[in-house]
Amino acid sequence: MARRSSGDVRQVIALVTMACLPLPTGAETVGQLSAPAEPLAAAQRAALLNETLDDLQRAEPAPLEIWAARQWISAMEPRLARFIADGEQRRALLQRLYQEARLADLAPELVLAVIEVESAFRADAVSSAGAVGLMQIMPFWIRELGLPADDLKHPWRNLRYGCTILAHYLAMERGDLTRALARYNGSLGETWYPERVLSAWQRHWRASSSVSQVTVR
Repeated sequence: MARRSSGDVRQVIALVTMACLPLPTGAETVGQLSAPAEPLAAAQRAALLNETLDDLQRAEPAPLEIWAARQWISAMEPRLARFIADGEQRRALLQRLYQEARLADLAPELVLAVIEVESAFRADAVSSAGAVGLMQIMPFWIRELGLPADDLKHPWRNLRYGCTILAHYLAMERGDLTRALARYNGSLGETWYPERVLSAWQRHWRASSSVSQVTVR
C-alpha cells in the first residue's frame, strides 16, 4: 500500500503538479523533475489533475505510439482475463493504465504487477489498514493533495494516485526499484514486497521483446 514518510508529501504534490504538464521529450523523465519553490494552490492542483489525461487524449499521437499501445493492450488482455472476465472492462482498464503509466514514466507491466499484489484487480478492495482500491492508496493522500472529493475506489483516480506515488519513490531512490517498491508498501529495509511484485511481473506480465522495447524504460 502507498504510505508516507517524512518529507514525502510536498515532493509528491510537486510530482502530481508536474505530471499535469505536457509529456516530456528526449531525456526528460519524472526522476529529473524538482519541486517548485512554492506548491500550487489546492484548486489549481485539482484542476490540473483532472485535465491531464483529457489533454493527453486530445493530442494527436504519433503512429508509433498508437501501434505500441495497441500491441501492448493486445498482449496483456488475455493475461488479465483471469482477474477480469468482461472483455470491455479489461480493454478500458488496460488503455487507461497504459496512459497513466506513460504519463508517470513507469513501465505499465510494473503497474499491472503492483495491482495484482495489492488488490488482485478489485477496484473496491479495502485493506485492514484502510488502503483503498486497485493500487491500495491510503486515504491520507487525499487530504495531503488537497482533493477531498476524490474517490479512491474509482479505478481511474486510483491509478493516478498510485502511479504518481510510485514514480515519486522511484525518483527518490534514483531508479532503485527494490527500494522504491518497499517504500510504496511501507516496508523499506525489507525485500518481501518487491520480491512479490517482481515475481508477479515475471510470471504474468513480462512483455515479449517486441512489446517491451516500446514500453519498458
